Amino acid sequence: MQSELSQIQAFFNTEYPLNQNGLNELFGLFKVEKVAKGETLLVANTTENYLRFLNSGVVREYYATPDKETNINFYAEPQFITDLSSFINNTSTNKNQECITEVELLAVEKNAFRDLLDKYECGKSFIEISFQRLLKQKELFEYNRITKTPDELYKELIIYRPNWLDNIPQYHIASYLNVTPETLSRIRKRIS
Repeated sequence: MQSELSQIQAFFNTEYPLNQNGLNELFGLFKVEKVAKGETLLVANTTENYLRFLNSGVVREYYATPDKETNINFYAEPQFITDLSSFINNTSTNKNQECITEVELLAVEKNAFRDLLDKYECGKSFIEISFQRLLKQKELFEYNRITKTPDELYKELIIYRPNWLDNIPQYHIASYLNVTPETLSRIRKRIS
């Protein structure tokens, strides 16, 4: 289990320097889960019941209507992938998450995590910092979607998310950019 925890320990040391006793107890709560490619991790209109950390693999996050799926995010590096709003507020999520590759997760059940938050004050700062980052990320995403062309958004992926372009099927990238796969192909030809 120690090797599975190395990614999350490094993550906390750089992103959330918190009380070590609380962290050690939190690490002890995580259970390792292997999830197959194509499996669903989160379904719209359900409540997020686990704090989930992506150890390895690629997960896509998307909204779905009866006619269309629109990708809103991809997770391709060690990070939390929990819908925090649903998890903390006990509300239904609008999001879906699917494994694009085989995935290794670390997961903690909600009640166990809440008990830990009650025990350690630093856990509350983790939630506050996480929500601040989530809001900042959402605002940047919305701003970029409204103000930038698909060509500009694709150039940003080349600079800031090259691992997405290497690990995520192009039709998913097209959905994320809100263009057809054919349009994405033309964008790629123009840019290269």
